Amino acid sequence: MKNKKIIIIFSVLFIILIIGGYFLINYLRKDKTESEQIVEEYTPQEEISEDQLRQTIVSLYFPNKETKELEPEARLVDIKELLENPYEKIVNLLIEGPKDENKERIIPENTKLLSTALEGDCLTLDFSSDFLNYDKTDEKAKENLINAIVNTLTQLNEVNSIKILIDGNQNEEFNEVYTIQNITS
Repeated sequence: MKNKKIIIIFSVLFIILIIGGYFLINYLRKDKTESEQIVEEYTPQEEISEDQLRQTIVSLYFPNKETKELEPEARLVDIKELLENPYEKIVNLLIEGPKDENKERIIPENTKLLSTALEGDCLTLDFSSDFLNYDKTDEKAKENLINAIVNTLTQLNEVNSIKILIDGNQNEEFNEVYTIQNITS
């Protein structure tokens, strides 16, 4: 009788092992087939237009209205416009001011960019005298003005420093060559 009980217990355990093994194998097979499914190519709902293909993102720096700290603002720009004169295009975007309501204009109103010239890795920007109309009562205004221009334009690989002229001449207020290393943020 003891032998019969042992045989029955082993038989039940054997059956449980077989059934458990069957379910385990099916589970593993199912998991394997799900991971081997062919990934379908994503098809966008609308085609990307030629205009969208020609655009790139440029970061422009403007001060936050509350903190007065410079923050980047991304802009989509047509690559064709950047190919013609990238420096002029980017500075004119800075002159236009931010699109974000939480940021404020950095370059004084009515300022015109008269010319740009790249000599080595130094970009010379010649502004109209309106450039000097920045808020001189704000301690950070001049620093932010310089940093916004330098941070924006040194994104271009060929530009490492900025020299600022006013009406074609050097000015006492902006008589340095500004680089991203010698300015503070």
